[in-house]
This record gives sequence, C-alpha cells and structure tokens, in this order.
Amino acid sequence: MEKMVKYFLTLLRIVLGWYFLFEGISKILVPGWTSKNYLLGSTWIFSDFFYWLASSPTLVGIVDFLNIWGLILIGISLFVGLFVRWASLFAAILLLFYFVAYPPIPGYTFGAITEGNYLWVNKTLIEFFLLVVFIFLSADMTYGLDRLIAVWKDEQARRPVPPEPQKGLVVGRRELLKDLISVPFIGAFVYAVYRKKKWNSFEEKYLAGNPDAVSSATIRSFTFTSLNNLKGLSPKGKIGNINLSRLIIGGNLIGGWAHSRDLIYVSKLVKAYHSDEKVMMTLQLAEKCGIDTLLCNPQLARIINKYWRETKGKIQFLSDCGHKDGFLEGIRISQEAGAIAMYCQGEMTDRLVRQGKLSEISEGLELIRSYGKPAGIGAHRLETIKACVENGIKPDFWVKTLHHHNYWSAQPNSEWHDNMYCFEPQETIDFMNALEEPWIAFKVLAAGAIEPKDGFKYAFDNGADFICVGMYDFQIVDDTNILLDTLSNVQRVRPWRG
Repeated sequence: MEKMVKYFLTLLRIVLGWYFLFEGISKILVPGWTSKNYLLGSTWIFSDFFYWLASSPTLVGIVDFLNIWGLILIGISLFVGLFVRWASLFAAILLLFYFVAYPPIPGYTFGAITEGNYLWVNKTLIEFFLLVVFIFLSADMTYGLDRLIAVWKDEQARRPVPPEPQKGLVVGRRELLKDLISVPFIGAFVYAVYRKKKWNSFEEKYLAGNPDAVSSATIRSFTFTSLNNLKGLSPKGKIGNINLSRLIIGGNLIGGWAHSRDLIYVSKLVKAYHSDEKVMMTLQLAEKCGIDTLLCNPQLARIINKYWRETKGKIQFLSDCGHKDGFLEGIRISQEAGAIAMYCQGEMTDRLVRQGKLSEISEGLELIRSYGKPAGIGAHRLETIKACVENGIKPDFWVKTLHHHNYWSAQPNSEWHDNMYCFEPQETIDFMNALEEPWIAFKVLAAGAIEPKDGFKYAFDNGADFICVGMYDFQIVDDTNILLDTLSNVQRVRPWRG
C-alpha cells in the first residue's frame, strides 16, 4: 500500500510539473507575449498593485521574465523531483498571485477568459493546495532526484560499514529506476510539444500560402489590437461641471439597436453578442483606454448599475432620456439610474419640434437642471436645432449627427432607407460653428459606413468637441489610437467649446 501511495504521489507531481513546464514554454513560443494585459484586467482589491506593475515597461519586463522562467524551472523541478519543496513553495506563491488577480468571486472575473464555471474555488486554488501538500512531504514519499540524493547521502554516511556486494547492488538498481521514473514522461512531453509546434507551423504555412482557405477580410477581422498597443488615453473635455472623454462610447450596439440598412439579421446578432458579461468587459476595456463616458438610453440603466456594483467601474452614464412615455419620464428614470448629464434624444426632439411642443423641451431642460445636471438637446435634423435657437431654448450642450455623404449607400436625393443620418453636413457645420455651447457629434461613421480615421477627422476638424461612437470590444483600442492621431493633427475653425 505504501508503494502505491508513493507511485500516486509521484505521478501527481509529474502531472503538475508537466502543466507548469508547458505554461512556461508556450509563452516563449508566442512572439511578443507579455503579462501587461493580464495585469491590467485585474479588478479585485490588489488591482492597484497590478496596475502599478503594468504601468512601467521595466516592471512588465521583470514580471514577464519571472513568469516565463519561473514556470519553466518549477515545471522541470517537479518533473524530475529535484528541490521539490522549494519548487512547490514558489509555485504556490505564484498561483496565489494568479488567484488574487482574478478571483472566482462573482463580479471580479470580467475581462478574464475562463473555462468552466467557478464559485470561490477554481483550478488555481486547487493546484495551490496540492502544491502545499508537496511542501510538507518528505523526500522519500515520492520517487525522484530528491530521494535519490537523500539515499546517496545516507549511503555516504554509512560508508565505513561494508555493504553486502551483490544484494546491495541489485536493490540500488531497482531504486535508481524508480527515481528515474519521470524520464519516459520527459520524452513524451518533448514529443508532444514538438507535435503541437509542428501542427501550428503547418497551419500558419497553409493559411499564408493558400489565401483561398479563408478570405483576407476574415483574417483581418481576427487580428485585434490589444492594450499593449495602446498609444495613450483619450483626452478629456468639459460640459458644465462634468469632465468627460473626447471619445464617448455609444450605447446602440450594447443595447442591440443596430442600424443595419437592409441586413435584417444584424440587430439580433448584436443582441446575441452583447451578453451582460460581454458588455461589462467592453466597458472595462473602454475605461482602460480613458473612455470614461457611455451615452445611451435609460433602458440600459440595469446593466450600467450592475457594472458599477459588480466591477466597481467608474464609467459615467450620459442619458438620452428616450422613453415611450416622453421626455420628462425619461429624465426621472435617468436621474434615478445615476446619469451625470441628460439630453432630449434626437428623434424625440425632432418629433416634438414638428408637433410644435417646444415647451416640453424647455420644461425638460429645467427639470434636468433642478437635479444639478447639465441639460442638452439632441437632433438628427438641422431644422430642429434652428427652431430651438430661434425660440430661445438654450441648452448646456448639443448632440447632433455629423458625417459626409462620400460613401456607397448615401443617396441624398432618394427616399430615406436607414442609410443616412446627417442630411445637410455643410449646413450643419456652418450653423453649429456659430453656437457657443459644447457639441457632441454622433453618427460620425454613418453607422459603420465610414472608416473611423475618416469620420473622426471630419467631425473634429469641422467643430465637434466630442464624438459618440458605437464600438465593439475589439475596436476600442484601435479607435482610441485613431482619436489620438486625429487630435494631434486637428485643423479646426471653431474654437474648442468643451
């Protein structure tokens, strides 16, 4: 029975060694691997410490080195059974860092990719306790080099006593074979790594040499820019007493309100993609890029409040106050949900102006201001803005569509088919440039028909103080970088109002 226990513990140690060794080697095999994104994704009580590590390229380099070679050395040590106690101790400490970075506690796992479902206990914690067992195990409880060295030292201590020649030699060989039990596993490990690398290389060569296997567009769509490539944080402006990022994340994609022209399946696809967890991951990534404001409908108040509660995120909620029961009801709901600023949603303002109900807009602005919040007016139509100005309705900020018509589906002279959102771009620019209030431009990409590089420049060059853009999680870093490039070479006529 004792031998079976030893064999089992030896196998368990080899399995743990295999896991650590491959974790380390796999990081070497990935060009440009870094722990920076992992550190930045932490949200628990030690997140500030991990952010501090990620803030310095020198510290990140040290962390990367310790991770890679720590895992490799721990893996080798456990594999061959050499310095097992020390290796187990260092491995347990390393796993403890992994655990506190991404604990399996509800609300603190967003941003981390996990397999399976965990509640407080995950594989990291299980591995931690297994390693603790090996810290306290004596060398003779498993077969390996530690035990072989211990037997050799014991024999050296008893050298004056002549051993029984033949019998002792036979026993020594058997024990030696037991202590070298990991040798076949090392061979299996090397072969497995070789085969895996060979398969990967074959895939890469095949895809590179056979472009028809997948389209180039498909390849590009999965080449996502990571936080490691982030050039900087979004600059900020001001509306009233509120500081907010020049790039504001729009809520249409998150809420499933997709402008898809004639692609009728897109809205359902967007809704399916944006689960609660995906929304929270998206907002966390936005905050890490300096995007600190979400502009959306009060219908998303539930997920925003869940985000604040579970992730401790600080993203601000700017509400369009759109509601089936009218502007005033939308304001009340938005105030309860924690909105930092509110405005009359574009389509709602267009409708109220057409119906001659400008007093409802004025009443709404006064209600917002009574809460101590900046009050704005949104519009799709320039006529709406002009009517408000002519009737003396003065908001704290404007929210107006702006984009050019130089894209394939823009048809200014035909019936509208959800393909154009700023009907008079030059007239909009000329009129908005004369206004003193800050201006948030939206639909600057014409719902995805215009490249961000083009749309951002057009909006900022022509007077917008902020832009609101719907973004998927994999677009956020790229859009932030484009924003920084755009603002570094902006050519405005209108002075910054925000």
